[in-house]
Amino acid sequence: MSVNEYPKKASEIIKERGIDGKVIAVKIDGKLCDLDTTVEENANIEPVEIDSPEGIEILRHSTSHLMAQAVYRLYHGTKYGVGPAIENGFYYDMDVPTTITEDDLPKIEEEMKKIAAEAIPFERLIVSKDEAIGIFKERGDTYKLELIDGIEDDTLSLYKVGEFIDLCRGPHVPNTSYLKHFKLLSVAGAYWRGDERNPMLTRIYGTAFPTEEDLLAYLAKVEEAKRRDHRRLGKELDIFSMQSEAPGFPFFHPKGVVVLNVLVDFWRKVHVQRGYQEIKTPLILDQDLWIRSGHWDHYRENMYFTEIDGKPFAIKPMNCPGGILVYKSQLRSYRDFPLKLAELGVVHRHERSGVLHGLMRVRCFTQDDAHIFTTEDHIKEEIIDIMNIVKYIYGVFGFPYHVELSTRPENAMGEKALWDRAEQALQEALDDQGVEYKLNPGDGAFYGPKIDFHLEDCIGRTWQCGTIQLDFQMPEKFDITYIGPDGEPHRPVMIHRTVLGSLERFLGILIEQYAGAFPYWLAPVQVKILPVSDEHLTYAKNVASLLQKQDVRVEVDRKEGTLGKKIRDAQMQKTPYMIIIGNREVENEVVSVRDRSKGDLGSMSLEALKELLSNEYYPLKDDF
Repeated sequence: MSVNEYPKKASEIIKERGIDGKVIAVKIDGKLCDLDTTVEENANIEPVEIDSPEGIEILRHSTSHLMAQAVYRLYHGTKYGVGPAIENGFYYDMDVPTTITEDDLPKIEEEMKKIAAEAIPFERLIVSKDEAIGIFKERGDTYKLELIDGIEDDTLSLYKVGEFIDLCRGPHVPNTSYLKHFKLLSVAGAYWRGDERNPMLTRIYGTAFPTEEDLLAYLAKVEEAKRRDHRRLGKELDIFSMQSEAPGFPFFHPKGVVVLNVLVDFWRKVHVQRGYQEIKTPLILDQDLWIRSGHWDHYRENMYFTEIDGKPFAIKPMNCPGGILVYKSQLRSYRDFPLKLAELGVVHRHERSGVLHGLMRVRCFTQDDAHIFTTEDHIKEEIIDIMNIVKYIYGVFGFPYHVELSTRPENAMGEKALWDRAEQALQEALDDQGVEYKLNPGDGAFYGPKIDFHLEDCIGRTWQCGTIQLDFQMPEKFDITYIGPDGEPHRPVMIHRTVLGSLERFLGILIEQYAGAFPYWLAPVQVKILPVSDEHLTYAKNVASLLQKQDVRVEVDRKEGTLGKKIRDAQMQKTPYMIIIGNREVENEVVSVRDRSKGDLGSMSLEALKELLSNEYYPLKDDF
């Protein structure tokens, strides 16, 4: 709206227009500002409501300051790092003179409520750099002084809330009374500025919402996420473990390997149907290769290195250079295209310890990679084929997803003209299929634009797994060619893609998606046989042998204990079927069957059991 009055506070203008109910900030000529900002004549002012995306971010950022002020009152001598709003909440990194645990969060929350009730204004102070240094030096806030040292501006923006002052651009809510619906969630350690060489700070996570209903709904999701946490379930179900001897490198137990193998078997069958050939390339490759590929310049800090025969080598963080060497191993013709080389390649990437998280963020993982070599005029059909694979595989697991298109980043390799052609090709494929997508300008890989697939799990969280990256750069760098119909060498186009992304991470997502109760085809143990006593073991073993010949994954419970305890144990292990064997079953050569979710299915013959299990769902179709 156009403002023609003499300069006045934004809050006055908003009030005059009768729209001040949920407004907590404004945009003045497109810039986010506090409500007490002076608006010049003819400026364009837009209200920012508390329940808008920008309003929620301001609300959460303000709540992080509220939490920091509460800590300031409770723990004298605390030094402050940064406290941003993040997706679903906020955090603040602090150097606290004592240890804070989750048991202390209710006390901090209570203090936050007291401050909120005081309706203390958020005051913006514009000071010189020297003044800011003086303020934080007096408070002994060394981390703020370090931040100020890296700022080139002569004047800085600070925010004062009561006795607490912070270095901050803002904007913020008008006063603390706007901060009503919040919850502190957890405590973690975080290295200052994410660098392991720096001090470890205390990071307190929290969340805030415009309404109590929104907060309670979110907290219910948090509790559900805890119930489904793959780290806890992975231990309880004996699927995987993390050991201090190898931080960030998961150990898969027999049951975990079974699930991974079934997943890989399904993946292979799908890819064979779509004309892919599987390759396997070395874990360690000459450093010169990584310099040539561009990874040395763009990815070196995330790589591991070694030396062989006095020469430098690197452990691969990505599979693509190895795939290119396979391509270059022989002369290629246009008649070979599309050449689809798939690789379940193990890669290593150095992730900082603070971001490691179960199977979701590890230092060693298996990518379901593929590299497709084709001609420029066949790009669209190959992109569409990959999108169909993604749609089918995600559908098998019940994952809806959304698509994002990311374009040329600042550190991109190669000529802009090649990038423009690559971006156009991806956009045309998406448009041709009528796929809705979000555009992410400047977020592409350093060698090409990409389409990312963000799947959504059963409690609404999103995970970026699949990707399609169109690459005109690597073929140039490695001088790869094919012989065209004219008998002359030409440059192919290279498409990088994953569907599951990381097998380890995808397994973690599946554990949480199913809360550990894998569908029958994916379950590590499909049938648990429960003999009532040792005298029924022989018949139990015979039934197990019969099922194993049918490729059923079966276990016999040989532990001591009552039948009730055995049933509870099998239920806790989330086994799809339990078979109970007692005197009656042995005498009549039948079995009593329990379904994990349906309960008792009654007595049935061995033939009926075989038929029941053979009719269980397996996802692969002859054509999709």
